[in-house]
Amino acid sequence: MATVAELEVRAGRRSELALLAISWSIIVLARALVDYHADFLVLSELGWYALGAALLLVGSHLMLRRYAPAADPVLLPAVFAINGVGLAMIRRIDFAEGTSFGAAQIGWTIAGVLLAMGVIFSLRDHRKLRRFTYTAGIVGLVLYMLPLVPGLGITVNGARIWIEIFGRSLQPGEFAKVAMVVFFAGYLVTNRDTLALAGPKFLGLRFPRPRDMGPLLAVWAAALLLMVYQRDLGASLLFFGIFLGMLYVATQRISWVITGLGMFAVGAVAAGVVFPHVRARYDAWLNALDADLYAAGTSEQLVRGMFGMASGGLFGTGLGEGRPDLVYAAESDFIIASVGEELGLTGLMAILALYLIIVQRAFRMSIGVRDGFGKLLSAGLGFALALQVFIVVGGVTRVIPLTGLTTPWLAYGGSSMLANWIIVGLLLRISDQARRSAQEVTA
Repeated sequence: MATVAELEVRAGRRSELALLAISWSIIVLARALVDYHADFLVLSELGWYALGAALLLVGSHLMLRRYAPAADPVLLPAVFAINGVGLAMIRRIDFAEGTSFGAAQIGWTIAGVLLAMGVIFSLRDHRKLRRFTYTAGIVGLVLYMLPLVPGLGITVNGARIWIEIFGRSLQPGEFAKVAMVVFFAGYLVTNRDTLALAGPKFLGLRFPRPRDMGPLLAVWAAALLLMVYQRDLGASLLFFGIFLGMLYVATQRISWVITGLGMFAVGAVAAGVVFPHVRARYDAWLNALDADLYAAGTSEQLVRGMFGMASGGLFGTGLGEGRPDLVYAAESDFIIASVGEELGLTGLMAILALYLIIVQRAFRMSIGVRDGFGKLLSAGLGFALALQVFIVVGGVTRVIPLTGLTTPWLAYGGSSMLANWIIVGLLLRISDQARRSAQEVTA
């Protein structure tokens, strides 16, 4: 006779299969609309695409049913839906610009899904990652600094965040964020009592002692180095924001957040005053419609993206019927503007709602999992995704200065696709243990 836990697991997997069917419909319909409006709709080719998508989705579902039967049933369908819309949009831009990013992105997607399933298969207990706390920290810092190595790092669009190996470019910072989350989780779960309980009080808030400020100062300095030497505002904000969010989860002290935000604000202002390339980003943000900045190309990409989204209106021009090709890097940095133009505010809000669901599930896992390391790891991965989406969308919509980060699973980029699917694998593994009964977890 089946136990209650077994029945709940089966129900979860059945719900996942139904949601994956909806995701599959979105993936195939988006591709069909793009091909139809480009006068390139070939039913046999669409059929093979639909079959391949179905095999990938069902294969992932069966893998979870076998090796992580209690994993969250919503996470995978939400990610697949975003990924499928991204593939369709990149293909649509390929038709407009004569590029071939779409085919490469399909390959990266398959590799990313296989990598996530590899995490599920090889990592049966996320707590084992705690053994590699300091190893992950060293690996993360090395990956972040690799683009600064002469002869290895390359500069793309003014930012030195890429390395070139065997003729292929790679963005190591995407993998570094995963390693740093593992490091932060391991470090904070060990030292959270000291960070949470000690320190003087001021205006009702307990602030950290100077000798406990070491980790925060180190991360602050590393974030400034990224901003200055790599000319990458997005990575520095993401790097520091992840640590600050995890620090708050570990200590529950708002004083750490106030201190950290103050330090970052001081560093950002100082960098804007001292370094011309940082100041140029701020000028484009604050004065995007300035004629001189537009003519010089400083704010041209931002302005074109804003006008593209404005032309989309509430319901968009329709997949394949807009002009996203008028915006530079429409398939990568500015794919949010492309989606906003062709799917409108409604479609863009639907995509953002899926991201919100993913982040919410990550935080829910953080609450449900029973070990401190798992709580911090899940929360950190959730913060990483939430911050990255905010930084990208905020930059495109002029909420914050424009950065060069990619939108997870939506934008073109092999490094981003692989790293973010690794995050999916880790979250699924954590959720599997978070949703099991106490007896199953400790068995």
